[in-house]
Amino acid sequence: MQTGLDRLFTHHLDLLRDRRVGLICSPASVDVIYRHAADMFAACPAFRLTALFGPQHGFRGETQDNMIEWEGWPRDPRLGVPVFSLYGQTRQPTPEMLAGVDVLVFDVPDVGTRVYTFIWTMALAMQAAQAQGIPFVVLDRPNPIGGLDIEGAVLEREWASFVGMYPIPMRHAMTVGELARMFNATEGIGCELHVVPMEGWARPQWFDTTWLPWVMPSPNMPTLDTAAVYPGMVLLEGTTLSEGRGTTRPFEIFGAPFIEPYELAAALEPLQLPGVHFRPLWFQPTFNKFAGQVCGGLQLHVQNRNTFRSYRTAVEILKAVRRLYPQEPLWREPPYEYVFDRLPFDVIAGQTRLRAAIEADADWADIAAADEPDMEEFRRRRAAYLLY
Repeated sequence: MQTGLDRLFTHHLDLLRDRRVGLICSPASVDVIYRHAADMFAACPAFRLTALFGPQHGFRGETQDNMIEWEGWPRDPRLGVPVFSLYGQTRQPTPEMLAGVDVLVFDVPDVGTRVYTFIWTMALAMQAAQAQGIPFVVLDRPNPIGGLDIEGAVLEREWASFVGMYPIPMRHAMTVGELARMFNATEGIGCELHVVPMEGWARPQWFDTTWLPWVMPSPNMPTLDTAAVYPGMVLLEGTTLSEGRGTTRPFEIFGAPFIEPYELAAALEPLQLPGVHFRPLWFQPTFNKFAGQVCGGLQLHVQNRNTFRSYRTAVEILKAVRRLYPQEPLWREPPYEYVFDRLPFDVIAGQTRLRAAIEADADWADIAAADEPDMEEFRRRRAAYLLY
């Protein structure tokens, strides 16, 4: 198994040869033997690394909590290269940042979920590359939760934001290279795009079957188990419930001071949701919602990731919380990810229909049926851009 980073230096070096190169990367941008992309680029004599760019959570992954901006610095102390923030004063490379760049490279691992901001950093950088007339190279990596199963409603265009710029579902089952191809063609970006493909990855594969090293894609995505529950449990960011930030198991753990764990577990048990067990627990977040307060809640233990559906599970959790605790406010107030005038839950869901369905305690079959026409259209569109 080789990623696009591994194959760049053996099969595709001509894309960068004799050019000034800008690299968008994160702490997880490592090759099969843990070498970081920035170090590899800086050491390569075939081209010159002239700029580094970092997405949300920082070039070094130093900003732990959510929605914390960071600023770049004039020079990386080790590599002597300027470092620019794409999650601070701007989320897109400016012409000034690209002044010394002949080709822009993207090598940031994704987790397969629409609201993970890294794919939108990629889309904005593709737009910037097109505007400056420079090529854009994506070093492809596996979708860690596989490339087959699709979940969640397709984002409605009027709800576009930095957690969803284009109409894709919550769990999209595509790689970053495939997404780049689709965005470039269907969203009018039109940059000179080159995708360096992986070798040895098949769509059914989860990350732990690739033998590639797992490095946290971001500070609150510590394990593959986190990525497995994230496509649904990220919805809780738009609620008053703790999604487990400030614990060692974010998104697997959730709750609030007003929840009685055994009562909530009993409410969910009759649903017999596939592939998951709910374990009652109490926890005390160290930061984010309810920092320092004792919360009651549940931990999701995924027993069969092939049958488990995170999005449906999260919706059923929210419906149960609404039934049990109708007096408690459930929907978080703005702002959320640079959106100041809309409910965060709707921004995350990419529509208002889901919140209304939860309030109405609608059957899951009816919720899924309402989303199916857009989902079918996405499946047709997606098929044209798959590489594996």
